[in-house]
Amino acid sequence: MKLAVTSQGTSLASPLDPRFGRCEHFVIIDADTEEFEAFSNESVMASGGAGSQSAQFLANKDVEAVVTGNVGPNAAMALEAAGIKVYRMGSGTVKDALDAFRAGTLEAISGPTVGSHHGMGGRRRGGRR
Repeated sequence: MKLAVTSQGTSLASPLDPRFGRCEHFVIIDADTEEFEAFSNESVMASGGAGSQSAQFLANKDVEAVVTGNVGPNAAMALEAAGIKVYRMGSGTVKDALDAFRAGTLEAISGPTVGSHHGMGGRRRGGRR
């Protein structure tokens, strides 16, 4: 089974990135063999649609499940449409996520955990005068 983990780096020792659509990297792991490949997230700087684009990227890589911290509404819909199961993990490493996935201890989620534009960092809507 192919598992994707949102990551701040490119190895199994890298910390989990709590953002889905705007994570730094996706580490895609064969859950049986632990062989993995890391990909930079091309959607990290997208002005919009990062979650949907990230979900499509994972679908194109034949990923069956993803471990992340938070998923927005558009990403949740796109992941569901692609048949990708979503599991939530607050912190740890990519290897911790793999171990928890194998042990069956992760929280399965079936919808958004945050609102739209949550992972956009320091951007503000509106602003001050």
